[in-house]
Amino acid sequence: MTEAFATLTRDVAPQEWVAAATALRDEEGYDFFDWLSAYDDGESGIAVVARVWSVAGRRGVLLRTHVARDGGTLPTLTGVWAGAAWHERETHEMFGVGFDGHPELRPLLLPDGFEGNPLRKDFVLASRVAKEWPGAKEPGESVPGRKRPFGVPR
Repeated sequence: MTEAFATLTRDVAPQEWVAAATALRDEEGYDFFDWLSAYDDGESGIAVVARVWSVAGRRGVLLRTHVARDGGTLPTLTGVWAGAAWHERETHEMFGVGFDGHPELRPLLLPDGFEGNPLRKDFVLASRVAKEWPGAKEPGESVPGRKRPFGVPR
């Protein structure tokens, strides 16, 4: 377990995901599921993070693992905390992470027929295709040599 900015983080392998969550709940007293999300960690893949809280101990911990960028899956935490269902649906939709055993992994936020995972760094943002970025005011105006942010096609 590591600590940074007064937050404890426990890194686990994907195959230990459910066992680690169950141990946090049953053995260490983290009885409240707060949230689950992910972030694109570049070459390391997609990092999935769950935050749980001990009501009696008034402390929280982050449980984190990494999955493959393409086709990465984790077992669902819905058997440990039912409240994880909504968060896993959102993470599946926004990052493309699969959750094996999830009771209903259907679209949640995006319109029908939407293709891609909009919170991944390799997702091209349509608005950035239509107008030069960052902050060009007039057509053809841009700063030479400026590094383009993620989501801007090359």
